[in-house]
Amino acid sequence: MAQSKQPTNTGALATLVIVFFFWGFIAASNSIFIPFCKSHFGLSQFQSQLIGSAFYGAYFVGSLLLFIVSNVLGYDILNRIGFKKGIIYGLLISVVGALLIVPSAHANSFPAILASFFVVALGFSLQQTAAQPFAISLGDPATGSHRLSLAGGVNSLGTTLGPIIVSLFLFGTVGGEHKEPTVTNISNLYYIVAGFFAAVALFFSFSKLPDGKNDEKFEKASKASQSLLVMTGLIGAIIVVGQLTNISKVTLLLMTLVIVVGILFYSNGQAKTKAEGWGAMRYPQLIYGMLGIFVYVGAEVTIDNNFGALLMQPDYLTAAGLQEHEISKYISLYWGSLMIGRWTGAIGAFEMSPGTKKIATFVVPFIAFAVILEVNHAYGNDVSDLYAYAIVVMIGIMAFLFGQEKPVKTLLTVATLGAIFMLIGVFSKGLLSVYAFMAGGLCCSVMWPSIFALGVAGLGKYTSQGSAFLIMMILGGAVIPPLQGSLGDMSAVGIHHSYLLAAACFAFLAYLALKLKSVLVSQGLDFDSQVSGGH
Repeated sequence: MAQSKQPTNTGALATLVIVFFFWGFIAASNSIFIPFCKSHFGLSQFQSQLIGSAFYGAYFVGSLLLFIVSNVLGYDILNRIGFKKGIIYGLLISVVGALLIVPSAHANSFPAILASFFVVALGFSLQQTAAQPFAISLGDPATGSHRLSLAGGVNSLGTTLGPIIVSLFLFGTVGGEHKEPTVTNISNLYYIVAGFFAAVALFFSFSKLPDGKNDEKFEKASKASQSLLVMTGLIGAIIVVGQLTNISKVTLLLMTLVIVVGILFYSNGQAKTKAEGWGAMRYPQLIYGMLGIFVYVGAEVTIDNNFGALLMQPDYLTAAGLQEHEISKYISLYWGSLMIGRWTGAIGAFEMSPGTKKIATFVVPFIAFAVILEVNHAYGNDVSDLYAYAIVVMIGIMAFLFGQEKPVKTLLTVATLGAIFMLIGVFSKGLLSVYAFMAGGLCCSVMWPSIFALGVAGLGKYTSQGSAFLIMMILGGAVIPPLQGSLGDMSAVGIHHSYLLAAACFAFLAYLALKLKSVLVSQGLDFDSQVSGGH
C-alpha cells in the first residue's frame, strides 16, 4: 500500500526561509560596511578585510566546537536537542552579536566591532547546521530538495537587497545626495536586525513544530578532531605572530594556506594507513571537497569584499573614483548574479517536461535580472549602465546548459569561465572590467552544490560527518579575502591586479573538478551521471 505524502508545514517553512534571507542579507552587507570601516577607522585594505575574517572564521570555529564536543560526549549534540532548538539557540546568539555592535560603534572601537560580527556569525553557524536538515523535515522527504532550493533562492534575494538597504541606513540614500554615516544610523540598523532575530526565535519557541531529530548513529572520529584542533592551533599561532612581529601579512597568510592544505592531506594519508579514528577523512574525495569549499567560499567572498575599494579607486570606473554611497548597485548586482544562477539551478528540482525546462532556463535568469534592476531603481540608483549585463546573463545560461546539471561538468565549466572573467577584469578598466568581476558571482552561484555533492559521494555512513567537515571549510572566506587585501596594499600589485588571486582560485577549482572525477571513477562511482541539488 502506498504511503500518504507528508504535507509541508508552510507557516514554519515561510519563517525558516526568512532566516535564510538574513544570512544572505548580513553577509552581503559586509561589502558596504567594509569600505565604510576602512575610511572611518583609517584602515589598510588588509585590516578592512578582517571583518570578513571574523565573520567567516566564526563558521569554522562554531562547526568545529560542535563536532569536537559531540565527539567527546559520544553523541551528536544538535541531534540530541533537536534542529528546532538548535535554530532558536543560534538566533539568540546572533541577537547578542547584533546588540553588541551598538556599543562597539558608540565606543568607536574596530576590534569590538570585529568581536561583535564574530558572535553574529557564531549564531549563523549553529543556525545553518540545523536549518538545512530542518527544512527537509518540514514536509515530505521526497520534496526536500524543493524546499532547500526555495531557501537558497531567498538567501540570494537577501544578498541582493542587503547592500542597498545597508547603504540606505548608513548614508540616508543609495544614490545622489547623501548624509555622513553616524553611530545612530548603525545602531538603528542593528537594533532592527536584533529585534527580527529575537522575534523569529520567539516564534519558534512557542510554535507547535517537530523537534527535528533523527535516528542516525553518531560516528566518533577522535583522530580527525585532533587533526582539526592542530590546524586551529597553528592558525591561531600565526595570528599571534602577526600581532607581535613585522613579518609580512602575505607571508603569514600563505603559511595559513599551506597549513590547511598540508594538514588535510596528512590526515588523509594517515587514514589510508590506518582508517580507525579518522571517520570521513579516510576518503580522498572529501579532502578534495573540503579544499574546494575553502577555495570557492574564499573566491566568492574576496571578489566582493575587495570590490568596494576597487570601485573607489581613481581612474578605474571613473576619473575620481566612486564615493562610498555610489557602490551599492554594483555590489548588489554581484550578489544578484548569484541569485540569477541559483534561481536557474533550482529549476532542476521541479518536475517539468524537457521543453518547459529549457524555456524556464532562458526565462528565469532574466526575471531575476529584472528583479535586481527594479530593486535598485526603486531605491534611487541609475541602472542604465547595467542593462548590457544581459549579455553576461546569456553567457551564464549557455554555461549552465552546457553543464547539463552534472556536478563535474558544471564545476569545470563555471570555474574555467570564472578564471577567464577574472583575467578580463584585471586587464581592462571601466564597465567591461566591472561586468567581468560581477560575473564572478554568476560562476560561483552553482559551485556549492557541485562541490558538496562530489565531496560526500560514496561516504556511506560517514555522509553526515563529511557534510559537517565541508561546512567547516567556509573558513576560506576568512583567509583568502585578507590575502587579496594584503596584495592590494602592496604598491607593486595594487587592488586592481590583486584580483589575479581570484583568477588563480577559479583555475584551481577547474583542476579540482578533474581531480574529483578521477578519484570517484577509481572507486567505481560515475557520479557525473547524477544531478546535483541547490544551496
